[in-house]
Amino acid sequence: MTHTTPLSVSIIASIGALAMLGVVFELIRRRHLRERYSLIWLLTGVVLLVLAVWRQGLNTIAGWLGVKGYPPSVFFAALLFFVLVMLLHYSIVISRLSDQNTTLAQRLALLEEKQRRLGVQSAESEK
Repeated sequence: MTHTTPLSVSIIASIGALAMLGVVFELIRRRHLRERYSLIWLLTGVVLLVLAVWRQGLNTIAGWLGVKGYPPSVFFAALLFFVLVMLLHYSIVISRLSDQNTTLAQRLALLEEKQRRLGVQSAESEK
């Protein structure tokens, strides 16, 4: 017994994917989203839109993956996978920025100490 993707699920998923693409394009237009991140968001939006619109393809992929009960769960699994990949990526970026911030704070402290010493030496030489 094969299950097919209900039309209502495809319509809702398509609207959601189009809305996501619209938001991404608007963020790019306003320069709130950098190019290196926009490509992955655009690719994801297009993949989700294709999965939402191409119902037979979603059913075929569900069959390949052994999902027999409800093919749209493949759509949501793809969405969840994307979210997990983005969370991992952002965790890496945040860790790198945290390390850079610590290094920058240490360098600033060293420069301030050096400046303070030079200020004391010049004040002593003026006396």
